[in-house]
This record gives sequence, C-alpha cells and structure tokens, in this order.
Amino acid sequence: MDSIKIADHMDRQPVLLKSDMSLAVAVELLLDSKKGGAPVISSQGELVGFLSQQDCLAVMLKSSYHCDLTSTVADCMKTPVLTVSPQDSMLQLAEQMLGEKPKIYPVVSNNKVIGTINRTNVLNAINTYMQQCYLAPA
Repeated sequence: MDSIKIADHMDRQPVLLKSDMSLAVAVELLLDSKKGGAPVISSQGELVGFLSQQDCLAVMLKSSYHCDLTSTVADCMKTPVLTVSPQDSMLQLAEQMLGEKPKIYPVVSNNKVIGTINRTNVLNAINTYMQQCYLAPA
C-alpha cells in the first residue's frame, strides 16, 4: 500500500482560483464543478491559499442579511496551506486524514499546483488496493 502514490489518484484538473477574484465568482466555479474547495494561486501559478466551501458559507451567510457580497477570495482563503507532492505515499496521506486535517490537499510540484487530492480519491485508492488483496491467490 505504501507504494501507491498520490500521482496515481489525484484530480489533475482542479479548479484554480485567484486571490483577487470575487467570492461570488469563486462560489460559482466551486458549485459548477462540484468541488468542495480549490487552491488559490498567484499569477505565476504558485500556491498562495486555499478556499473551501465552508470558508465561503460563513461569509455568504453574513452577507445574505444585507445582500452585499463584496468579499474577494483573498478575504476568505486559508493560509498557510498543507500540501502533498505527487510522489508522496497514499498510505501516509490516509493516516494524516484521520485527524482534524483538511479534506482536500493541493498537490504541488516545483512550487506549482498540479492537482488536488481529497478523501474520496484516497478512499477509492484504498478500496482498489483491498480488492486486489481478495483477488490474490492464497
């Protein structure tokens, strides 16, 4: 199981947000793509933060009382961000996810976001591995 790498199971087409983007636009992107969150990148493609649906919900709820959503991604994103590399072990990430860690991690290589990996991806990888255990001859 330790030989299963994040690169084999990550989402290679993540939604990428910019810090100066309006929160309304970011929420639309997250909803349209059915993503629970997205990395926030600089103009050079480097990770500067992470915006989750939970981060958006708090701000949008407050703004809904006055119908005045003026926040940007930078106002709501989390920093610093826990990341993984494509060559990291899926087993280690699964163990890390057992705690109060993020549900989604940006996958970073050479300081650039190349994907994301979430609990569903990790569970799928473990499930695939376990199915192979049952198929192996005794």
